[in-house]
Amino acid sequence: VKELNDALADSPFAGADFLLMDDEAELGSLETVGEEVTFIQRIDADSFQHVDFAFFAGDPALTLKHWENASRAGASIIDISFALEGQPGVLVRGPLAGEEFASSEAPTLETKAVVPAHPVAVALTLLLGRMAQNAPIRSAAATVLEPASEYGRAAMDELHQQTVKLLSFQELPKQVYDTQVAFNTTPSFGDAAKISLAESESGIRRHSTGLAGERLPEPDIQLLHVPVFHGYGISLAVELTQPTSLDQMEASLAGEHVEVVTADADPPTNLSIAGQPNILVRVRPHHTTDPETTRFRLWAGLDNLRFATLNA
Repeated sequence: VKELNDALADSPFAGADFLLMDDEAELGSLETVGEEVTFIQRIDADSFQHVDFAFFAGDPALTLKHWENASRAGASIIDISFALEGQPGVLVRGPLAGEEFASSEAPTLETKAVVPAHPVAVALTLLLGRMAQNAPIRSAAATVLEPASEYGRAAMDELHQQTVKLLSFQELPKQVYDTQVAFNTTPSFGDAAKISLAESESGIRRHSTGLAGERLPEPDIQLLHVPVFHGYGISLAVELTQPTSLDQMEASLAGEHVEVVTADADPPTNLSIAGQPNILVRVRPHHTTDPETTRFRLWAGLDNLRFATLNA
């Protein structure tokens, strides 16, 4: 919620009137939107009257419970929870990827809701689209390192609790992950986990394909969950059909929403990307003495919460 508040306060919505609503847990809490302090109110049958835009940024169950009331009241719905993806009249869009890759179609007055595309799918489409300005891309493969905050407060709390319990040799809580995630990198969670890494990976792949269409090759994506609280790391290997130089590649990548980090500066890390609105990326050529090559390796980082809310 904080990141969404900050994004809205810096957007054309800054002068609007804001309402913060929830079902139970956060009722009465104080939150700041821009320079205004407001209480979180209970959602009821009349909550969405005179609301122009409703951002659903909580639990998917909360979205499914209330979105139709918002729609009947005439609100335009932006679903950051992904709960409405796949329903008729709902579009997935990634405007930060560039207008040509934002979506296969634009919203109309008949659009029931918009689901902002997964931040990794937006980032991959943006980076690959700019790299393709040098030459068509033959293949791309990405290893994506996922943080706990992608699954909300409960996941972050369990990572913290597991870390503390491990250091004091106590039994680990596993209500969310059903496996050890502290001090561990894993390609899957336990069978009883409340979240699914496979579903997250499938969502990234689905959104990447939806944004790029046939204009870019589908990247081979592997998602790993790592024991950090915030920030995605993306290791991306790309092969072009024609050779190009490192300088040309860096120049094509740099621009709106992307900051290129050169070899003489500190590389992107989870610390350096915290709070950053842009993707930080370092690019290097495949090991060769030639001034031009067809193969490049990228290491990119992005603040998952900030980037997702800016896209929304």
